Amino acid sequence: MTTRENIIEKADQFIRNKGYNAFSFKDISNDIGIKTASIHYHFPTKSDLGVATIKEHIARTEALKKKVANESPLIQLEAFLAVQAQIKKENKVCIVGSLATDLNTLDESIKTELQGFAQIVITWLTEVLIEGKELKIFDFEMAPRTKAIMIITNMVAIVQLSRLTNDDDFELVRETILTELRPKK
Repeated sequence: MTTRENIIEKADQFIRNKGYNAFSFKDISNDIGIKTASIHYHFPTKSDLGVATIKEHIARTEALKKKVANESPLIQLEAFLAVQAQIKKENKVCIVGSLATDLNTLDESIKTELQGFAQIVITWLTEVLIEGKELKIFDFEMAPRTKAIMIITNMVAIVQLSRLTNDDDFELVRETILTELRPKK
């Protein structure tokens, strides 16, 4: 991993564990053993680092979309759900959820990147649902975009809520999403 990648990875950990406003370049430098000047070399401002961190999540999402693009809508949906399961397993929260709590204090560049990332995920899941409905793999009544948002918000929320309740709740919500999408007989 390059120094730049290490810095982004550490920023991602801090954002998702403590929140954007709860860490500094000094925290990163102490954690990975470099001078803050090295961080400033790669990211002149904390906002630059925040944007780069979101871009890393966008790149991962785009890579996942590409990886499952030729799979069935069910496999694509399960890939999305697996990301949430991995977040849960790592005892983290979604970067969108984490940064959204700090939204009123973030620079416009971070807000714009975060909004773009949210749109990428919503659009992807909407397209998966549309295709699944056309192929009669999924059945739902509401608008596909609304259903996508409901799935996303349920998963983001249950990752956080199940930290307070128990892991069975996460799996219950995941399974309910899949069950409710199955065509009724």
